[in-house]
Amino acid sequence: MAYTVPVGISNKHVHLSQADLEVLFGEGYQLTKKKDLVQPGQFAAEEQVEVVGPKSSAKMRILGPVRAESQIEISATDARTMGFKAPVRESGKLDGTPGCKIIGPKGELELQKGVIIALRHIHLSAEQAAEAGVVDKQMVSVKIEGDRGLIFNNVLIRSGSAHTREMHVDTDEGNAAGLANDVEVEIIK
Repeated sequence: MAYTVPVGISNKHVHLSQADLEVLFGEGYQLTKKKDLVQPGQFAAEEQVEVVGPKSSAKMRILGPVRAESQIEISATDARTMGFKAPVRESGKLDGTPGCKIIGPKGELELQKGVIIALRHIHLSAEQAAEAGVVDKQMVSVKIEGDRGLIFNNVLIRSGSAHTREMHVDTDEGNAAGLANDVEVEIIK
Protein backbone atom coordinates (compact mmCIF):
# COMPACT_ATOMS: atom_id res chain seq x y z
CA MET A 1 0.00 0.00 0.00
CA ALA A 2 1.26 3.47 -0.89
CA TYR A 3 2.31 5.80 1.91
CA THR A 4 1.75 9.48 1.20
CA VAL A 5 2.81 12.71 2.88
CA PRO A 6 1.68 16.32 2.40
CA VAL A 7 4.11 18.81 0.89
CA GLY A 8 5.29 22.02 2.52
CA ILE A 9 6.98 24.44 0.14
CA SER A 10 9.72 26.37 1.87
CA ASN A 11 10.68 29.88 0.79
CA LYS A 12 14.10 31.32 1.64
CA HIS A 13 14.50 31.84 5.39
CA VAL A 14 16.89 32.26 8.30
CA HIS A 15 17.50 30.24 11.47
CA LEU A 16 19.46 32.13 14.14
CA SER A 17 21.33 31.24 17.30
CA GLN A 18 20.35 33.26 20.39
CA ALA A 19 23.72 35.04 20.34
CA ASP A 20 23.28 36.08 16.70
CA LEU A 21 19.65 37.10 17.31
CA GLU A 22 20.86 39.42 20.10
CA VAL A 23 23.52 41.00 17.85
CA LEU A 24 20.83 41.76 15.26
CA PHE A 25 17.93 42.74 17.56
CA GLY A 26 19.40 43.60 20.95
CA GLU A 27 20.38 41.94 24.20
CA GLY A 28 17.85 39.44 25.58
CA TYR A 29 15.68 39.66 22.44
CA GLN A 30 13.01 36.99 21.94
CA LEU A 31 11.36 36.15 18.60
CA THR A 32 7.69 37.10 18.10
CA LYS A 33 5.57 34.25 16.77
CA LYS A 34 3.66 35.13 13.58
CA LYS A 35 2.26 31.64 12.93
CA ASP A 36 2.89 28.04 13.87
CA LEU A 37 4.41 25.73 11.29
CA VAL A 38 3.45 22.08 10.84
CA GLN A 39 6.55 20.73 12.61
CA PRO A 40 6.04 20.62 16.42
CA GLY A 41 7.32 23.75 18.16
CA GLN A 42 8.43 25.43 14.91
CA PHE A 43 7.08 28.85 13.90
CA ALA A 44 7.46 31.70 11.46
CA ALA A 45 8.52 34.82 13.34
CA GLU A 46 7.39 38.38 12.70
CA GLU A 47 11.04 39.40 12.46
CA GLN A 48 12.93 39.63 9.18
CA VAL A 49 16.55 40.40 8.38
CA GLU A 50 18.49 41.47 5.31
CA VAL A 51 20.83 38.76 4.01
CA VAL A 52 23.65 40.15 1.87
CA GLY A 53 25.23 38.03 -0.84
CA PRO A 54 28.13 38.75 -3.21
CA LYS A 55 25.76 40.07 -5.92
CA SER A 56 22.58 41.19 -4.16
CA SER A 57 20.65 41.07 -0.91
CA ALA A 58 17.22 39.84 0.13
CA LYS A 59 14.88 40.33 3.06
CA MET A 60 14.21 36.97 4.75
CA ARG A 61 11.89 35.80 7.50
CA ILE A 62 13.33 34.23 10.62
CA LEU A 63 11.98 30.82 11.67
CA GLY A 64 11.96 29.88 15.33
CA PRO A 65 12.79 28.75 17.84
CA VAL A 66 16.46 29.75 17.99
CA ARG A 67 19.01 27.06 17.12
CA ALA A 68 22.51 26.16 18.28
CA GLU A 69 23.97 27.56 15.04
CA SER A 70 22.68 30.10 12.52
CA GLN A 71 21.94 29.05 8.95
CA ILE A 72 20.38 30.53 5.82
CA GLU A 73 18.23 28.30 3.57
CA ILE A 74 17.77 29.41 -0.03
CA SER A 75 16.83 27.89 -3.39
CA ALA A 76 19.25 27.40 -6.31
CA THR A 77 17.59 30.39 -8.01
CA ASP A 78 18.17 32.53 -4.89
CA ALA A 79 21.79 31.36 -4.80
CA ARG A 80 22.39 32.44 -8.40
CA THR A 81 20.59 35.77 -7.92
CA MET A 82 22.46 36.59 -4.71
CA GLY A 83 25.83 35.25 -5.91
CA PHE A 84 26.27 32.34 -3.49
CA LYS A 85 27.93 29.02 -4.34
CA ALA A 86 25.66 27.26 -1.87
CA PRO A 87 25.79 23.47 -1.67
CA VAL A 88 22.78 21.17 -1.23
CA ARG A 89 22.98 20.09 2.41
CA GLU A 90 21.01 18.54 5.21
CA SER A 91 19.99 21.18 7.74
CA GLY A 92 22.74 21.72 10.31
CA LYS A 93 25.53 20.26 8.14
CA LEU A 94 27.30 23.57 7.60
CA ASP A 95 31.02 22.79 7.29
CA GLY A 96 32.39 24.01 3.96
CA THR A 97 29.40 26.25 3.24
CA PRO A 98 29.66 29.96 2.37
CA GLY A 99 28.99 32.65 4.92
CA CYS A 100 27.18 35.96 4.51
CA LYS A 101 26.43 39.29 6.10
CA ILE A 102 23.13 39.65 7.98
CA ILE A 103 21.68 43.06 8.84
CA GLY A 104 19.10 43.53 11.58
CA PRO A 105 17.52 46.62 13.13
CA LYS A 106 20.09 46.87 15.96
CA GLY A 107 23.25 45.45 14.39
CA GLU A 108 24.85 43.32 11.76
CA LEU A 109 27.08 40.28 11.70
CA GLU A 110 29.23 38.29 9.32
CA LEU A 111 28.57 34.54 9.35
CA GLN A 112 31.64 32.51 8.39
CA LYS A 113 29.45 29.62 7.16
CA GLY A 114 25.81 28.61 6.99
CA VAL A 115 24.31 29.36 3.55
CA ILE A 116 22.74 26.18 2.11
CA ILE A 117 20.24 24.88 -0.38
CA ALA A 118 18.31 22.53 1.89
CA LEU A 119 18.29 18.87 0.92
CA ARG A 120 14.68 17.89 0.23
CA HIS A 121 13.43 15.83 3.14
CA ILE A 122 10.44 14.18 4.80
CA HIS A 123 9.61 14.68 8.47
CA LEU A 124 7.94 11.70 10.18
CA SER A 125 7.34 10.81 13.82
CA ALA A 126 8.81 7.44 14.85
CA GLU A 127 5.33 5.90 14.58
CA GLN A 128 4.75 7.40 11.12
CA ALA A 129 8.16 6.17 9.92
CA ALA A 130 7.35 2.65 11.12
CA GLU A 131 3.98 2.84 9.33
CA ALA A 132 5.75 3.97 6.13
CA GLY A 133 8.44 1.29 6.51
CA VAL A 134 11.34 3.77 6.60
CA VAL A 135 13.96 4.82 9.16
CA ASP A 136 15.70 8.05 10.15
CA LYS A 137 18.44 9.13 7.68
CA GLN A 138 17.19 6.72 4.96
CA MET A 139 17.14 8.10 1.41
CA VAL A 140 13.95 7.50 -0.57
CA SER A 141 12.29 8.72 -3.75
CA VAL A 142 8.97 10.53 -3.96
CA LYS A 143 6.43 10.27 -6.78
CA ILE A 144 4.42 13.36 -7.69
CA GLU A 145 1.32 13.07 -9.88
CA GLY A 146 -0.20 15.78 -12.08
CA ASP A 147 0.49 17.77 -15.23
CA ARG A 148 4.12 18.31 -14.17
CA GLY A 149 4.45 14.99 -12.34
CA LEU A 150 7.92 13.70 -11.65
CA ILE A 151 9.97 11.60 -9.27
CA PHE A 152 12.27 13.27 -6.77
CA ASN A 153 15.23 11.06 -5.85
CA ASN A 154 17.56 11.66 -2.88
CA VAL A 155 14.88 12.59 -0.35
CA LEU A 156 16.10 12.29 3.25
CA ILE A 157 13.88 10.81 5.97
CA ARG A 158 14.06 12.79 9.23
CA SER A 159 12.27 10.87 11.95
CA GLY A 160 11.86 11.35 15.68
CA SER A 161 9.77 12.95 18.39
CA ALA A 162 10.29 16.49 17.02
CA HIS A 163 8.86 15.55 13.60
CA THR A 164 5.46 14.98 12.03
CA ARG A 165 4.29 13.89 8.56
CA GLU A 166 5.39 16.49 5.96
CA MET A 167 7.78 16.70 2.99
CA HIS A 168 9.81 19.89 2.59
CA VAL A 169 10.90 21.14 -0.82
CA ASP A 170 12.07 24.61 -1.81
CA THR A 171 10.29 26.96 -4.21
CA ASP A 172 12.34 25.79 -7.23
CA GLU A 173 11.41 22.16 -6.59
CA GLY A 174 7.77 23.00 -5.90
CA ASN A 175 7.49 24.98 -9.14
CA ALA A 176 9.24 22.27 -11.19
CA ALA A 177 6.67 19.71 -10.04
CA GLY A 178 3.65 22.04 -10.14
CA LEU A 179 3.15 21.51 -6.41
CA ALA A 180 1.16 23.46 -3.86
CA ASN A 181 1.23 23.19 -0.08
CA ASP A 182 -0.58 20.15 1.34
CA VAL A 183 -0.62 18.17 -1.93
CA GLU A 184 -0.09 14.49 -1.06
CA VAL A 185 2.94 12.77 -2.61
CA GLU A 186 3.94 9.10 -2.48
CA ILE A 187 7.08 7.69 -0.85
CA ILE A 188 8.90 5.14 -3.01
CA LYS A 189 11.47 3.00 -1.19
